[in-house]
Amino acid sequence: MKRPLQSKRTTSMSNQQKVVIITGASQGIGAELVRAYRGRNYRVIASSRSIQPGADADVHAVPGDIGNAETAERIVREGLQRFGRIDSLVNNAGVFLAKPFVEMTQEDYDHNLAVNVAGFFHITQRAATEMLKQGSGHIVSITTSLAEQPILGMPSALASLTKGGLNAVTKSLAMEFAKSGVRVNAVSPGVIKTPMHPLETHPTLAGLHPVGRMGEIRDVVDAVLYLETASFVTGEILHVDGGQNAGRW
Repeated sequence: MKRPLQSKRTTSMSNQQKVVIITGASQGIGAELVRAYRGRNYRVIASSRSIQPGADADVHAVPGDIGNAETAERIVREGLQRFGRIDSLVNNAGVFLAKPFVEMTQEDYDHNLAVNVAGFFHITQRAATEMLKQGSGHIVSITTSLAEQPILGMPSALASLTKGGLNAVTKSLAMEFAKSGVRVNAVSPGVIKTPMHPLETHPTLAGLHPVGRMGEIRDVVDAVLYLETASFVTGEILHVDGGQNAGRW
């Protein structure tokens, strides 16, 4: 008789533990976000094209193309089956292409729209549905300050088209969900030191910020964690960009 009672208590406590979905979770900012949320005792549904299962039973890996609606459906379905709830979503998956506008190809356009826009739409729609049911939740997207403050010599038309759209929809959804208990925010970084930037490019990239240095992964993670607990903040585009958004330099 005692064993079923203990099992029910364990399940009840488990279902109270918060759960976050993190996209683009296999490396860089995404991998550090997984570690940070686990440090706050969240269970994590981690997704990317190449992600592999790990040893942590409280991190469920879901591989797949985030621009595909079926991947989003699987992330949410498996997350609910495994952990029973969804409290937060971090839209971290994204691509950036520094290429002159007139040289962009149809493939460039399709890829950027698929990852940055469709990747946001499919997973956010499904996660928000669950959050609205429970009357609470938080959605945060990683965008870019280039969408609001372009830099001479840094072609960023597709970033402005796609990530700028995420900034706009962040405010729109914040208003749409304002009375539902679901908050929607964004973190707008400058250039961050991640594996995608070779060391030899760092001096040049540092010069793209008024403070004269690149950002660290932890700078973005700290901003996301701040928004996670800032219950009176919604519709915010939080700039973590070494002053890029402040003006010209």
